Amino acid sequence: MGLIAKETIEQVLASTDIVDLIGSYIPLKRAGTGYKANCPFHHEKTPSFNVSPAKQFYHCFGCAKSGNAISFVMEHEGLLFMDALKKLASKAGVHLEEEPDDPRARAARRSRGKLLDLHREASAFFHEQLKTNPDCQHARDYLKSRGFGREMAERWEIGWMPVNAKVFLDWARGRKYSGNELVGSGMAALKDEDRPTAGIYVRFRDRLMFPIRNEVGDVIAFSGRQLKEDPRSGKYINSPETDIFKKSNVLFALDRAKKAILKEKTVILCEGQIDAIACHEGGVENAIAPLGTAFTAQHARILKRYAQTAVLCFDADNAGVKACERAFRELAPEGLMVKVVELPAGEDPDTFLKANGADAFREKVAGARDFFDFKIGSGKASGRLETAEGRAEMARECTTLLATMGDHAARDQQINVVATMLGLGSATLREGIGTAVRKAKNQAQRPVRGQDVEPEVIVEAVPLDRTVGYLCHLTLSSAPAQHFLSEQFETLHEAKAWVQGVGLLEKILAASPDPSSSAAVNTFVAGLRKGEQMALNGLMGSGDASPADGLQAAEQSLGMLSAVVLQKRDAAVKAALNEPGLAAERMKELLEEAKEIAGLLRWTGRSLYDDELPQETIKAEKKPWEKWKK
Repeated sequence: MGLIAKETIEQVLASTDIVDLIGSYIPLKRAGTGYKANCPFHHEKTPSFNVSPAKQFYHCFGCAKSGNAISFVMEHEGLLFMDALKKLASKAGVHLEEEPDDPRARAARRSRGKLLDLHREASAFFHEQLKTNPDCQHARDYLKSRGFGREMAERWEIGWMPVNAKVFLDWARGRKYSGNELVGSGMAALKDEDRPTAGIYVRFRDRLMFPIRNEVGDVIAFSGRQLKEDPRSGKYINSPETDIFKKSNVLFALDRAKKAILKEKTVILCEGQIDAIACHEGGVENAIAPLGTAFTAQHARILKRYAQTAVLCFDADNAGVKACERAFRELAPEGLMVKVVELPAGEDPDTFLKANGADAFREKVAGARDFFDFKIGSGKASGRLETAEGRAEMARECTTLLATMGDHAARDQQINVVATMLGLGSATLREGIGTAVRKAKNQAQRPVRGQDVEPEVIVEAVPLDRTVGYLCHLTLSSAPAQHFLSEQFETLHEAKAWVQGVGLLEKILAASPDPSSSAAVNTFVAGLRKGEQMALNGLMGSGDASPADGLQAAEQSLGMLSAVVLQKRDAAVKAALNEPGLAAERMKELLEEAKEIAGLLRWTGRSLYDDELPQETIKAEKKPWEKWKK
């Protein structure tokens, strides 16, 4: 937030219509003065996601996600604040002017920018090598043998790392990149970790280089494909994790596939990069692949933003079947429907597309089997269900998998399918699922021995007294109310010690965002701490309209707040008077305070009953009480 002027952020929000923005991601339906949709952030069948054109704000009453246009893009595309802001600014034609910021943050940003520059330029260098270097004819021949020509290599900017490491190192030095930067990028590594002066070596040698891009298309890593068989090295080598590359957060080709996935609500998950590329080259553009690593829960959460159904298209062998199960365990908890494409034995998407064409592949995808139909069918084909022991083992496996499903309605349907296919009673499966769910919860809560397990940090909304919350709402929606409350410093300062949330109200008044500008209000809220944002987002997403007379509402609410403070003070005085061994001087002070509070409460219309006060206070207050009653 500190890097971009507040006015610039307001300009971006003011230039972005949140209805048009969210409507480009999910279908919205008019509902009164706003719009509704099924929430894109959690599984639901009844729409509880609301978008307000007037407030330029969204709020889900199911999962409590809420915010402005920037936060929606951050949440939906998994972007950092600056990346989301840049994306919206580019669409709105707003120039982002950076302000001076913290030196450490500036250094980190500069380092990240240098890494991105290095990867972008290296990708272009590798691609040029593939096109022009006479030493890499074998790499061009390999691509041709896989049915890929020059045009495909250009579309995906596929390159080649020279056999001679000096060629790459000389290029890097010519571009003014240091050895430390090459090591930080993962393209090189230290020869001896204990002796940095021993020099560096190039990690990828004589390999086809596939650029790995993030969701916005920046090159952040590489995947190198072996060209000459070497048992000492893997077929594919991926960049190690760096400051800009986390394997569990990246899916190959998602930057190209996300529009098609959103359109079709379906993602095709392949095993390797070549398979994903083959799908795209064949016109099947909703295909992606993990990066040679296990499919993770974070991958599933990313896909949930775009798809409702995941179609697994893995190799037709035992390893492929096991990979399907591992992927199901991550996808199912996110509420995604999982299906499996069955290709002929020995085939993968790349070979099938080359042999049969895109239309035949689309038919296979359209005919994909539901996951449990595929699993039990595979068990039957292998003879596992021919014995009671085999059927019992299959039932246990299915029970464990069913327990992972986040969509409970879909799970109920699948229970009946699995029970029928295995010849079991559905009640037996349900009982087993209940046991499996409880076991999974217990395991999730148990720390792993020998490891330092950091508990998940759960951020909760800042607690707000009901009256203070309404005053916050008035301050953000009514200029007269905001002006009036900004002059009530003493009243609010006193209330701060007795009711929750006054500090947040004071923060709003100090900033004084323009209530008539939704962009100004949303920009202010976006700059608060997460717990404060959650508290205000709940108020802003409640749908409460601003009162016709904000000033009158503020005056009345402040009166109510003062009465609440007096009642809390009175309760504290009573508790103090009941303390044993109270000194006479202290008792006198407390009685004076009780007398003052009682008088103030009468003026607020919240008088105390005599039986609520100590006898000493009743006697002291008798005459004023009678006089006030007359």
